[in-house]
Amino acid sequence: MPNIIEAVKAAFNAIIDDEPKPPLNIIEASYSWLYYSIVKEAIAFEEVGLNTTSDDELKGILTDAIKMCAAHAEEIETLLRNEGVTLPPVSEPKPHTDHNDIPPGVKLTDEEITNGLAMKILAMTTKSALAAAECVRMDVGARYVQFFNEAAVFGATLKSKMRKRGWAKIPPAYNPPGT
Repeated sequence: MPNIIEAVKAAFNAIIDDEPKPPLNIIEASYSWLYYSIVKEAIAFEEVGLNTTSDDELKGILTDAIKMCAAHAEEIETLLRNEGVTLPPVSEPKPHTDHNDIPPGVKLTDEEITNGLAMKILAMTTKSALAAAECVRMDVGARYVQFFNEAAVFGATLKSKMRKRGWAKIPPAYNPPGT
């Protein structure tokens, strides 16, 4: 699978290198502003999860999520600053806290953390797919294709681990009337 992704990336880069870079249009600026907000808020949630859980596997998942989101945020922040777009207000980084210091009534469960994380990843994949489809500038669109691929792979891995651990909230089967 990585070979296909690398081939597509190489094709995009060949096109991008020859294309002049006009200023961001309003759609590209809007998607970038929104995506930056999503990943920065995801990082804040992931930090809360790290402070809350005692599960080592979940800590690893959250650490990987923070790395991915931080890389996306850094790329988008650079783009927004270079294009003169004001950054959105986002949550401050969370300081490290021992999970034993959090009262039980306030502490998120591992199931709540993973399902909240799944919703953040879903927001990232949805927004990056829309941005990739609607961006006019090839360099910006290619960046969102990369973000989509990374978030989708992470989401698939997360879903598998959630199902294995019993954290996934599975909707009931649909039984059409008359069956």
